[in-house]
Amino acid sequence: MVADVIIEDPRWEAAGLEPLSEKAVRATLAHLGLDPDEWEVCVMGCDDARIADLNRDFRGKPAATNVLSWPSEERAAETAGSPPDLPSGPDPELGDIAIAFETCRQEAEAAGKPMGDHVTHLIVHGVLHLMGYDHIRDEDATLMEGLETEILGNLGIDDPYYAG
Repeated sequence: MVADVIIEDPRWEAAGLEPLSEKAVRATLAHLGLDPDEWEVCVMGCDDARIADLNRDFRGKPAATNVLSWPSEERAAETAGSPPDLPSGPDPELGDIAIAFETCRQEAEAAGKPMGDHVTHLIVHGVLHLMGYDHIRDEDATLMEGLETEILGNLGIDDPYYAG
């Protein structure tokens, strides 16, 4: 498996975090031209309290969020709007992702989206962060959101940025 899933909150079992993560990680890596069988991503399914602690400890923001990611190395592109350099090994570990159950469920309900589609989007988003993509600069956000939309579209999931 390309996705090593750790379940800290049992509600993630019923939500299907493991197969959703595997599907999302594989689709993202393949879309970027990487063989998913050569890489590993760790996904931790937790609750809002746990992700709030992680967000405080690593980002100085003491609040829950939907997803956090920790790349195994810095891969960001220096030029705004340019894709980052892809990893070349030999270390297969791309990094870690944490995803919070309550926040994800609330966001999915508020948007009228199936929970599985929203979780898949957030895992794709997290994997792109591990690969060096970001959304701080406008040009980078455009690139990253375009990739998310393409990857999700290939999985039969609607554009998460279109509210129509």
